[in-house]
Amino acid sequence: MPHHYDRFTPVRHRVGGWLPTDQRVLEAWLEKKIKAVQHRRQDKVEWDPVIQEFQHLIENNAEIYMAFHEMFEQVPTKPPYNNDPTGKPQVRDYILMLDLFNLIIGEAPQYEDNDLVGFPINAILDWPMGTPAGFRAFTDPKVNAMFHKMFKVWSTYLGTTESAGVLNSNPGGWLSPDALEKMPDFVNTYVCDPFLPHWGFQSWDDFFTRLFRPGIRPVEAPDDDSIVNSACESNLYKTATNIQKHDKFWLKCEPYSLFHMLNNDEYAEQFVGGSIWQAFLSATNYHRWASPVNGKIVKTVNIEGTYYAESPATGFLGEGDPDPAGPNESQSFITAIAARALVFIEADNKNIGLMCFVAVGMAEVSTCEVTVKRGDTVKKGDQLGMFHFGGSTHCLIFRPQTNIQFRKNFKLQDPVNLNIAIADVPPQ
Repeated sequence: MPHHYDRFTPVRHRVGGWLPTDQRVLEAWLEKKIKAVQHRRQDKVEWDPVIQEFQHLIENNAEIYMAFHEMFEQVPTKPPYNNDPTGKPQVRDYILMLDLFNLIIGEAPQYEDNDLVGFPINAILDWPMGTPAGFRAFTDPKVNAMFHKMFKVWSTYLGTTESAGVLNSNPGGWLSPDALEKMPDFVNTYVCDPFLPHWGFQSWDDFFTRLFRPGIRPVEAPDDDSIVNSACESNLYKTATNIQKHDKFWLKCEPYSLFHMLNNDEYAEQFVGGSIWQAFLSATNYHRWASPVNGKIVKTVNIEGTYYAESPATGFLGEGDPDPAGPNESQSFITAIAARALVFIEADNKNIGLMCFVAVGMAEVSTCEVTVKRGDTVKKGDQLGMFHFGGSTHCLIFRPQTNIQFRKNFKLQDPVNLNIAIADVPPQ
């Protein structure tokens, strides 16, 4: 029997804190953005060239044009999909969608009613993402290339001093008491100076990729090569064994499909039948990656992929029951199709041998910056790279002969600190 949607009930599946768990907050945020767009229309504010290019792509490609019409038409016409709290229509055409995109790429995210709309584009596409036409559109390479262009414009803005304007103690600011509650003991945890403007952060991106202070998150068992450490400040999403070479990753059980995850890499065959640890990063987390083992970098790969494709097993699950989770509920699914980076490491411990760190971008900018290169020697805790603004999840992949034993003290969605021991590899 389908569950019935109640926008006054917190959405439990919005893991990671990227979108509010209270649907009312999201609807109120969207209503304010629509009003802002309407004022900009009256003032005849022109679209950024990248948004104009997006419009041309939609209107000049028959298949994409059809998908961007049908994705809105396929959204159910009954509450809650058709109305926001004011009774006005939700986003139901691609012109308003592009208008909203044009607004979003010129501003930095803020807290909203003591909550965070960290996936503003995802919020705009919340319902269309769950439709068959939305799936077609958001898996189209041309559409994803266009999103990539748009995000480059946005990420450029997020690297400017102007974007640091949201780094303040006012309501909606990232350094307000409400925001800092989500980032306890911020001053003593992160490199910053509360006596400087914006606490010393030069831009939104500078804040997002902030550094831990020395001594925070010390490396556990740095010289013990039989222990594997956490590569990210994250929450456990899933562990899996006996990973198949090819699998039906789009099904509800979301099995991992190794060759798709690793983009048919030359090393992929070695991991068939192996094990995976996957954990997701929250909006307020530290967003840099650290080596989980002592070893040498064998290879790094950046893979272009999707940004807003969610698993067909989610979507509208029944009458009045949407999938409100966006990419969150599709985290295993997106390991096979989303924009991501691979870092292959040859561990010093021969019982581990070759392993792979996979950084997966979720929605928005989704930039995976690798900061190591082939031949580099890394110690546990050494930086491998970082996520720039956007949601994120990551995987550690081990070969079947590694006999990795994940520690049992971590339950699903438990917080897992950077550099803490997460697994053991017994001698063989």
